[in-house]
Amino acid sequence: MAEERKKMLLKDIWLDVKAVQERDPAARSALEVLLLYQGVHALIWHRIAHWFWTHNMRFLGRLISQIARFFTLIEIHPGAVLGHGILIDHGCGIVIGETTVVGDNCTLYQGVTLGGVGTKKGKRHPTIGNNVLIGAGAKILGAFEVGDNCQIAANAVLLKPLEENSTAAGIPARQVKKDGVPVKDPSKKINTEHICKMQETIDELERRVKELEKELEKAKEEL
Repeated sequence: MAEERKKMLLKDIWLDVKAVQERDPAARSALEVLLLYQGVHALIWHRIAHWFWTHNMRFLGRLISQIARFFTLIEIHPGAVLGHGILIDHGCGIVIGETTVVGDNCTLYQGVTLGGVGTKKGKRHPTIGNNVLIGAGAKILGAFEVGDNCQIAANAVLLKPLEENSTAAGIPARQVKKDGVPVKDPSKKINTEHICKMQETIDELERRVKELEKELEKAKEEL
């Protein structure tokens, strides 16, 4: 069992290193990534801490996560579940909460927060699908799902579920693209019926003004 766990850990580390090589144009070699990228270091520490956490050695898991936080400036709770091939680019200021789930091949930039809302125990952090890109400074807060192949813009604050193949931006964030096609903001839809009623009112006012002008002309002629 120990040998199997060791092989799994090494496989996870290798997949994380390959993810950096494939998606970070600054990466030049696997050795450089393994030795010099704090995002990879944070993931290695987390996978060890998570093993202790899930085997009821939670103090050790928490201790390891705090040591990793000190050295990498990336805070990942040992209870969080992270997939394979994750790229943490730069990474400073990233916070990932206890009940967070992150899928495979995701990319997280610096300052990202995957946080919770409320103080009740249980699931309170987001579940992130596969192949999701989360821009610098983005905040995803709450126990909801973000679908596969989504993109969250830098500094966005996402507070509700996002369906797959979507792009979200803004504060609070809303869906701005679906399958690469821009999505209209429902709050900005033109109410045609309302405009027609306004036009009718304007026409009626113009008619009344013309009638009053005629009556005024008649009154002047009589004088």
